[in-house]
Amino acid sequence: MKKIGILSSGGDCSGMNATIRSAVRTALRMNMEIVGFRKGYLGLMKGDCFTLDSKVVSGILHRGGTFLQSARSPEFRTPEGQQKALAMLKELGVEGLVVLGGDGSLSGALALHRLGFPVIGIPCSIDNDIPFTDMALGVDTALNNIIYAVDCIKDTASSHARAFVIEVMGRNSGYLASVSAIATGAEFALVPEREFDLAEICQQLRARYEEGRDNAIIILAEGVGNGQTIADSIKDAIGFETRVTVLGHYQRGGAPTVFDRLLGSRFGKKAVELLISGQQGLMVGLSCNAILATPLADVIKGEKRPQDEVLRLAEVLGI
Repeated sequence: MKKIGILSSGGDCSGMNATIRSAVRTALRMNMEIVGFRKGYLGLMKGDCFTLDSKVVSGILHRGGTFLQSARSPEFRTPEGQQKALAMLKELGVEGLVVLGGDGSLSGALALHRLGFPVIGIPCSIDNDIPFTDMALGVDTALNNIIYAVDCIKDTASSHARAFVIEVMGRNSGYLASVSAIATGAEFALVPEREFDLAEICQQLRARYEEGRDNAIIILAEGVGNGQTIADSIKDAIGFETRVTVLGHYQRGGAPTVFDRLLGSRFGKKAVELLISGQQGLMVGLSCNAILATPLADVIKGEKRPQDEVLRLAEVLGI
């Protein structure tokens, strides 16, 4: 194998640049050419790529997001789009591909693999909901961003005797909400994996208020409900002045933590090594601090990572 490609697809996250840098340096060390495709599968179908070398990836390690940029491509989800991408790879002389992204991006990688093209996937999802990896890339940075914001909000909640509903990302996964609630000492975490009784929450908040604790933090996963509706219900039920803060895409950005820089570097190196050794159709993942590879077919059909242990911990801690 003399020439490989790399792309980032779907939602961005911090640590992607560290991964790309590592893959490039590993490929160059093994005397391979590597090209980067701009804007994910969209750029792949168009052949929008450029040669990556040590100079190109210099100075990107500390940057959030992905310098290759990312985009979603409905066309690539079709058989025609996949054939178009495959033809472009062959035209460019690319013999293997590294794909960074979440479940949709990894599904695209699996589609190329089933067409006979060598692909290795790298899990990137701040929701940490990808099977067969203890942590996906970007999770740790997103959590640290959330924790910093919640700590700041907690200061003003205490100063003004207010309750705050803080909405974090997580349409179908409550990982960010539950872990950040544990780490910040929030009073409640509302997550898709567990039903909640808003009347019971209001009753507990009133009891806290009567004990002299006049502020509260409720962390809400975005897939659970409307933050303003929940805040209004709390205010109406107990008279607590209640505010809503939606953290939004702030969670995705920023300089990656040491954990994500190291994890991305390990993922990038391993992905290139797998391609060179002739292995394909795999996703690299973290398991008990070791970097292992799992068939993409197993990843895609596997169940989303359960959050039972984290949720049990939150319950024990009274969240």
